[in-house]
Amino acid sequence: MNGTATKKPLILGLTGSIGMGKSTVAAMFQELDVPLFDADAEVRRLQAAGGDLLPAIEEAFPGTTGPHGVDRDALGTLVFGDPQKLAVLEGIVHPAVAKARAAFMEQHANAPIVLFDIPLLFEKGGFAAVDHVAVVSAPAEAQRERVLARPDMTPAKFEKILKLQVPDKEKRARADTVIDTGQSLEATRAEVAAVVARLSAA
Repeated sequence: MNGTATKKPLILGLTGSIGMGKSTVAAMFQELDVPLFDADAEVRRLQAAGGDLLPAIEEAFPGTTGPHGVDRDALGTLVFGDPQKLAVLEGIVHPAVAKARAAFMEQHANAPIVLFDIPLLFEKGGFAAVDHVAVVSAPAEAQRERVLARPDMTPAKFEKILKLQVPDKEKRARADTVIDTGQSLEATRAEVAAVVARLSAA
């Protein structure tokens, strides 16, 4: 992007706490032809069967890959709580994701807006990568109901996840735009369309 004469796309960072409907909202942006870069999905692709990262991960963490790709449970058990091993894994994954993101930006260089789906934007600090932050939010009761409806989710696990995330109230206060998913899908879709129209005209 640097050194080009053309105006770069505005990078919209989409984030929100667990159960707030971020994936649903990301799909709404895609329906309006806003290109989406999902780093988590890219990592899953790179670690799936035949993925580019399998040889490097197997070399660093023997026995954590197989015919179906990375054994996420086995790898997670190895690196969780071990900063050195986690740093090794991040040293493998992060450059590959950065390369994929650069290719994505080049592919969509003429788009007025591109969307980066960044679940932990506030927790891990993704501000440098985006021009505008949109937070997806819903009332706490709706969030709790959605999350506890997930398979293998328990109230204790939900509370633990919440403690690791920046509180929704703080995310909303720090956002450039808040998208309400506690209303009807149609109303949320209208909010998304308004955001696209406003940022496209910026």
